[in-house]
Amino acid sequence: MATGFGIIGCGMIANFHAKAIGDTPGAKLVACYDTKPAAAERLAASFGCKAYANLEEMLADPALDVVTIGTPSGAHMEPAVAAARAGKHVIVEKPLEITLKRCDAIIEACRKAGVVLSTIFPSRFHNSSVELKRAVDEGRFGRLTVGDAYVKWYRTQQYYDSGAWRGTWELDGGGALMNQAIHSVDLLLWLMGPAVEVRAQTGLLAHERIAVEDVAMATVRFANGALGVIEASTAIYPGYLKRIEIHGSEGSAVMEEEDIIKWDFLKKKARDAEIQKKMAERISGGGGAADPAAIGHHGHARQFRDVLQAIKKGRSPLIDGAEGRRSVELILAIYKAAETGRAVSLPLPADPSLKARKVGVGNLR
Repeated sequence: MATGFGIIGCGMIANFHAKAIGDTPGAKLVACYDTKPAAAERLAASFGCKAYANLEEMLADPALDVVTIGTPSGAHMEPAVAAARAGKHVIVEKPLEITLKRCDAIIEACRKAGVVLSTIFPSRFHNSSVELKRAVDEGRFGRLTVGDAYVKWYRTQQYYDSGAWRGTWELDGGGALMNQAIHSVDLLLWLMGPAVEVRAQTGLLAHERIAVEDVAMATVRFANGALGVIEASTAIYPGYLKRIEIHGSEGSAVMEEEDIIKWDFLKKKARDAEIQKKMAERISGGGGAADPAAIGHHGHARQFRDVLQAIKKGRSPLIDGAEGRRSVELILAIYKAAETGRAVSLPLPADPSLKARKVGVGNLR
């Protein structure tokens, strides 16, 4: 019998979830819910599931085993906790939540209920990301020295005007960093290991009627001693593919979207020839550089398959709640560093105080 999936929050990202569920063997979309019933009805009509106007009724559906959360970022906690208490496994779209306190509430609710929790970071499941991680784990870079993430994207003013929650601290949790670049922040931490200190500046330079940053620059010190840079923006026309660079004393690699474009190691391996061949194929299109809808759902589908395997085998998924929390913590540290103009050490306290509600040309303040 197929595992029943339900979607909470029927905006744009719900279509990616629905398509990914359809491409996941052993999964079936059976239900959806939105605070706006018309949105749920539209999704149900498109993908052949039952639309609910009441969340409690949906969570009581015996055909429902797993829920995916696609509400605005700052409204993930309430439905995730409700789903866990109803005994449903929980998959939360990035970010897990916008504060550490709210992240921890989700993690604890799922722990108490004994259900699987996963945070969606589909970029980790791309073949190129897996190759980079394998090279790191095999020690091919030697001593890791530099790890950088660049997300130089473009979003129109219309994008921010299209939803009242966009560009707000209360529901978006931040701007270019928390909404767009968090995928790359997650990859950087996965590859380089934990961060221990950040310095940063942010600004609102090209958009109106939003409270958050559209440009952010941070320098990072990792626990292994390596240094790095995180650049994030939605104010760079026309928008370019996101880029991850990993460098060390014995090797360097650069990934652009899903393509590895540099692969240079002091000690060669037979597998390098296959990777070099793939480098010439350049499968990536524009990604989400200029159009948030122009991403594929294959990464989501791979992650959903991993969650199903975790449920069946009684193990943690590859990206659990704690993994989802890490990128939120680093981004909050960057915001704090920009707000204060000082270096911020990690880990942060469970509920760091952030006064930032306005963005200046230099820092959040």
